[in-house]
Amino acid sequence: MKNPIIIWRGGVAAALALGLALSLTGCAIGSPDPSPTDTVSQSASASSSLEPSSSGSGEAVEGRLDYDDQADWQFISGQMQSPIDIVSADAQPMAEGGGAIQLDYATDPTAMENNGHSIEVADSGSAIIDGRSFTLTQFHFHAASEHTIDGQHYPMEAHFVHKAADGRIAVLAVFFELGEANPGFREVLDEIMPMQYDSTIPHDPPAFTDLMTMIPTDLSYYHYLGSLTTPPLTENVEWYVMKTPVQVSADQVTDFAQLYSHNNRDTQPVDGRVVLDHQA
Repeated sequence: MKNPIIIWRGGVAAALALGLALSLTGCAIGSPDPSPTDTVSQSASASSSLEPSSSGSGEAVEGRLDYDDQADWQFISGQMQSPIDIVSADAQPMAEGGGAIQLDYATDPTAMENNGHSIEVADSGSAIIDGRSFTLTQFHFHAASEHTIDGQHYPMEAHFVHKAADGRIAVLAVFFELGEANPGFREVLDEIMPMQYDSTIPHDPPAFTDLMTMIPTDLSYYHYLGSLTTPPLTENVEWYVMKTPVQVSADQVTDFAQLYSHNNRDTQPVDGRVVLDHQA
């Protein structure tokens, strides 16, 4: 059973063109800036070896990933790393007109796993981004948030990971702030809490009834080009960081902290990348 929603209409083609043209420096050092049309076309058709693994953000890691010793993580490329601190005053407005993003997520996840560095829920469904098709592969959680806004963390951050047929990855990031209990996150916690952190056998969860409560109704966001946030930290990942957080209760954050009180990568240098600001 799926619950389709239309996220927003307007500005995607121009946004991706501007964001990719100004941030894909690692692919075309010293070359002229491509036109918006060429940039979007190249982004959509570029072959990529990015492969969401059991962590959804990098290669499978045996046991816990050591977030207190991030300097020793495997690192294979570049100056387009994630997460970043988003300075709201520096974000450039996204051009209006054209394009749309649509989500159609399944409410019957295929597996749930406490994999040693996050709670991960394998799910299916689709996202259409500026006419390009992505498949939802999984979602997982970080505490505290990986991205920051004007230097400030949120208590948690969820990542909804999508993959295109050509290997391109798009991640929808949602901040969790303290407030009322979140029904969708409660469903996740109720299923995963009895499991030990090193459980490698995915759990077969029941259908969710409140999955979409983990995505805000106000779908304004920041967009930039970055990387996976666990080894091998591969780049050219499209990030869509929702500006409006959803609420979770203090008890829910405490429950998650029993498993992971610190599974967020440190913020990385922006290194001249442009962050785009979309107002829904």
